[in-house]
Amino acid sequence: MANSFSKEERVAFENILEGFQDALVLSKNVGIYTTDQVMMERTNDTIWRPMPYIGESINAAPGTDISGSYKNFTQLSVPSSISFSKAVPFTLNALELRDALQEDRLGAAAKQKLASDINVAIMNVASLQGTLVVKRTAAATGYDDVAQADAIMNEQGVPDYERTLALSSRDYNGMANDLSKASRSFGNEKSDSAYERSRVGMVAGFDTLKLDYANRLTAAAGGGSLTINTTNGAANYLVPAATSTSVGGQINVDNRYQSVTVSSTTNVAAGDAFTIAGVEAVHHITKQSTGQLKTFRVISVTNGTTMVISPGIISNQVASDASAQYQNCIVTPSATAAIVFLNTTTAYANPFWQRDALELLPGRYSVPADAGTAVMRGTTDNGIELVMQKFYDINTMTTKYRCDTLFGVVNKQPEMSGIMLFGQA
Repeated sequence: MANSFSKEERVAFENILEGFQDALVLSKNVGIYTTDQVMMERTNDTIWRPMPYIGESINAAPGTDISGSYKNFTQLSVPSSISFSKAVPFTLNALELRDALQEDRLGAAAKQKLASDINVAIMNVASLQGTLVVKRTAAATGYDDVAQADAIMNEQGVPDYERTLALSSRDYNGMANDLSKASRSFGNEKSDSAYERSRVGMVAGFDTLKLDYANRLTAAAGGGSLTINTTNGAANYLVPAATSTSVGGQINVDNRYQSVTVSSTTNVAAGDAFTIAGVEAVHHITKQSTGQLKTFRVISVTNGTTMVISPGIISNQVASDASAQYQNCIVTPSATAAIVFLNTTTAYANPFWQRDALELLPGRYSVPADAGTAVMRGTTDNGIELVMQKFYDINTMTTKYRCDTLFGVVNKQPEMSGIMLFGQA
C-alpha cells in the first residue's frame, strides 16, 4: 500500500510551492513556451522554435507593377531543449520527524535551491549568449549607464517594451546610491526608496532586478593584434538558411552562430566580447547603419585559428534574399580587420534582454502514484512544476524525501539580449 501524506505535510508542500513561485524572479521576465511532453520525449526533449521574421519593402513607383520584385522568405529557427533536471533529496528518521519544524525548514531550503537553479540558468544563458555589449569605464552610477543599453537596443530595432536589466548587488547598489542623492528631497518616492531600500526600479525603459549572485566575465587574454578577414570570401560572412542538406537529408540550421577564422585564438575564451574594425551594426528593419561597431561574443574556440562567434556576420556582401532580410551589419572589407576586445577588466556581466529573446520551457515528470511512493505535484503560474515524493524504509525507520523540477532555457535571439560591463579600461 502506498504511503500517504499527512495533513501537516500537505500544508508544508503548499507553502513550499507558494514560496517556490515567489522566488522565481527572473522567470517572470522571460517568455514561456509550454510543450507537449509526449512529443518532447519522442524528440529527445528538443523542439525548434521560430525566430521573428523581418520583412523587406520595395519602391513600387512609378506605377503599381511589382511583378519582378517578389522574393522568398527564409524562416529561421533555433533548437530549444528541456535539459535541466534539478532535484533536492533529503532524509528524516523516526526521531527527527518528532520535530515537525524540521520538515518545513528542509522543504523551504529545497524550494529556495530549485528556484535559484532556474534563476541561475536564465542568468547564464542571458549573460553568456547575449551579444549586445555595453562597456562602461567607470563604476555604476545610474541613468546614463542604463540609457546606453536603451540606445544600443533602439538603434538595432529591438522592441522598446518588456525590457529587463539584472544587476549584481554591487552594481545595483551603485545605481541606487546615485538615485538616493540626485535632486535629494525626502518625500520624493524615487529618492526615498533608493535611500531606504536600495531600490532602483524602472530606469530608461528597463525593469531593474538585483542579483545576489552574478556571473563574472574575466578580462580577455587574447592578443592585442588579432585580425579577421572580412573581404567578400564565402567563409567570411554568414548567409542564413532554414535547412541544410546532408547525407541524412534535410536538417534545420541554427543561425545564431558562425565559425570564423582569425589570425590566432591563443588565450581567447568563451564569453569574450569584441568588435571588428569596419563592421558596423545596422537597424534590423531599416538596414541603415547605426554608426556604431557591431558587438560579438565568443561562443567556443575550435582550434588555433578557428572560433565560433555570435551573432554571425550577416552583411549581405553578396546579395541574397535571406541575407537582405536578416542583415545585421555593414562591412568595409579588409583582409586584416582588427579585433578589439571589450572585456578588458574582470567584472560582473550584468545581463539585459527584451522578453521575447529568452524563453523558459517547463517540463514534466510522469511519476507513478501507485508504486509505493507518495507523490504530490503542483504547478506555478508560469507553468513550472514542482514534484515532491516520500518513501519510507522500514529497515532503518528513515523517510526519504525529494523535490524535483524539470525545465529548459533558450536564447532565441542573442541580438535582443546582452551584457553591461562596468569598470572597463
